[in-house]
Amino acid sequence: MNKIRVFTLGLVATAALATWALPATAQRTAAKATVVTVTAGKPSEFRFTLSTKTVKHGTVTFKVTSGGALPHDFSINGKKTKLLSQGQSQNLVVTFAKAGKFPYQCTVTGHAAAGMKGTLTVT
Repeated sequence: MNKIRVFTLGLVATAALATWALPATAQRTAAKATVVTVTAGKPSEFRFTLSTKTVKHGTVTFKVTSGGALPHDFSINGKKTKLLSQGQSQNLVVTFAKAGKFPYQCTVTGHAAAGMKGTLTVT
């Protein structure tokens, strides 16, 4: 009978410890998620506005919204959004395995040449 009590007490203590530790782990994971807001076509038609131009390596979600009168896309590290008309949005998830400088641009013909390009720094 004592063995059952000791086992049950150990099981309850383990469950309590797991219940306490899991939310702390989830918060650390959520804190590491990086989100960059990108507006295409603002402040002028052939420009991008990024909420930050420096991020830590790992997974980055780009929340891209077209604010220009013309359709635009956003391309970085071999990935790109669909062509976005004014007011449309798309999330683009990109993983940066190492630090470096990563160019981004609009791939619509002539848009990058007109200024829709830049460099993201990954640390």
